[in-house]
Amino acid sequence: MNDESCAPIGIFDSGFGGLTVARAIVDLLPSEDILYLGDTARTPYGPRPLAQVREFTLQSLDWLIGQGVKALVIACNTGSSAALRDARERYPDLPIIEVILPAARKAAGITRNGRIGVICTAATANSRSYNDALAASPVNVITQVCPKFVPYVEAGITTGDSLIEVATGYLEPLKHQQVDTLILGCTHYPLLSGVISFIMGDDVALVSSADECARSTFGTLKRKGLLRSDNNQAVRRFTTTGDPAEFEGLGRRLMGGFVRDVEQIDLGVTV
Repeated sequence: MNDESCAPIGIFDSGFGGLTVARAIVDLLPSEDILYLGDTARTPYGPRPLAQVREFTLQSLDWLIGQGVKALVIACNTGSSAALRDARERYPDLPIIEVILPAARKAAGITRNGRIGVICTAATANSRSYNDALAASPVNVITQVCPKFVPYVEAGITTGDSLIEVATGYLEPLKHQQVDTLILGCTHYPLLSGVISFIMGDDVALVSSADECARSTFGTLKRKGLLRSDNNQAVRRFTTTGDPAEFEGLGRRLMGGFVRDVEQIDLGVTV
């Protein structure tokens, strides 16, 4: 095992949603150290212009690079949409894994009628990242922006009548379009999968960008020879640009005991 493979995997999200990616990575790669950064001081990214999202994402990735990570996981659909190309040009020697293409490939492979729905933030929808990722597949892509989903999750609300009412308004048009596969195009959304599945029905397959990103991370590290081969007692470090107590409290509520000892970090930029 080389020294490079012992470095942590860097995981970035605009807030809490990327914890679903981090948890999925830990489940697949329990011996790997991870370093998670949530830019909660500037979340949500979804309503922001893509240029600003790109700036914020690259600032966060620069910090992770400075911590000596062996790979970058952009666990944020909005961040991936805005900054993936720039990040790969900026860090040409580092594996960079994102959430969009793995989920698109999965959806294209399981759809039965070729009608794929994508629920996402406004910035992701405006970037047309999923349309581009699915352009070579014989499918129709129907996109629905769900601006209230992230605030619900980041308030710790994952069920209840109010959420169901909001979700029904977002999802009914997709039901009318007869989608049979639905991409959860934001890593916050797997935390709402119970409500989403309830509304869409059992015949609609949900594709989690978080789960597919974790599988892609495994495959990328394996191909690059960067997987740990020992029984390492993994170190999982969680950092945020916002309030660490708030982050840890919500993280524990949503993810159980997975999130602990959260640190606040300063990216050296203004909000």
